[in-house]
Amino acid sequence: QVQLGESGGGLVEPGGSLTLSCAAFGIIYSSDVMGWFRQAPGKQRELVALITSGGRQTYADSVKGRFTISRDNAKNTVYLQMSLLKPEDTAVYYCHIRRDMYSLDYWGKGTLVTVSS
Repeated sequence: QVQLGESGGGLVEPGGSLTLSCAAFGIIYSSDVMGWFRQAPGKQRELVALITSGGRQTYADSVKGRFTISRDNAKNTVYLQMSLLKPEDTAVYYCHIRRDMYSLDYWGKGTLVTVSS
């Protein structure tokens, strides 16, 4: 069993920056893919960014060039550095682990990011 705990959400002005952190508790395999999803009010949950233990990154087109995902394998922690934030980035951000070997998905409880002046 894996538990995920996000932190770092909050209120930020347009154009500002924010960094989210997610610590994973439990056994984490090198094959696990860690990432971030988000869900805005009235919308479906969508992928933001993914990262493998080897550092390969995937981004949604809407955040490319503005967000950076990173991972500390020793600490089982994934980060999301967000810059040039826009009001449309407002959402609950969820930490996620995909464990393909067992077809399992683990989710955090989410952290709210609000971009507003």
